[in-house]
Amino acid sequence: MQIPLFPLQSLLFPDGRLGLRIFEPRYLDMVKRCHERGEPFGVVALIDGGEVRQRASGSEDAGFVRERFQLVGTLAHIGLFERPQPGLMQILCRGGQRFRLHSSECLPHGLWMGEAELINEDGAVQVPADLRPAARLLQGLLHRLELGAAAAELPIQPPYLWNDCGWLANRWCELLPLPAEEKQRLMQLENPLLRLELVADQLEGLGITPD
Repeated sequence: MQIPLFPLQSLLFPDGRLGLRIFEPRYLDMVKRCHERGEPFGVVALIDGGEVRQRASGSEDAGFVRERFQLVGTLAHIGLFERPQPGLMQILCRGGQRFRLHSSECLPHGLWMGEAELINEDGAVQVPADLRPAARLLQGLLHRLELGAAAAELPIQPPYLWNDCGWLANRWCELLPLPAEEKQRLMQLENPLLRLELVADQLEGLGITPD
């Protein structure tokens, strides 16, 4: 499948939430088309370059810096779509299926297009007894967040799949203060149980334990 790409400093995980304020012409047009057609775009994590297009040397005559990004990303499905003023869009997206890029091309106006293959969704794997503390910890964290924020603003939204390894691991990956490279490695893992085991190791290393 061919998809438009949105390289970002942050990662999007399946079933995760991503809010974006969009003002660059290359993305305004892309997001408008995706919204009208009900189609997703692909979020890929940047390796080099910025989210806003930059001149190579600061001169008006110079070319633009070419971004480099990871080859595995996640489809972003547009939910909330607002245009508060001309030249500005605000969208809220949900993470869909992961994909692997086989090739990518930067179009003349700066938009990247990718030829991608979808990666199978995580299978339903129940959380084993020794990893259930990770679920209880996240439930407790969500409860504390609920006391101080509106429901729509919470980083984790229903449905809550507390007994699903992939869903639980992904939500922790979004919240933990891990380097981007580590989050990317975890996102790419196709074994949800292994992903949750590695997340549990991170929680232990950070000294995060059930009350």
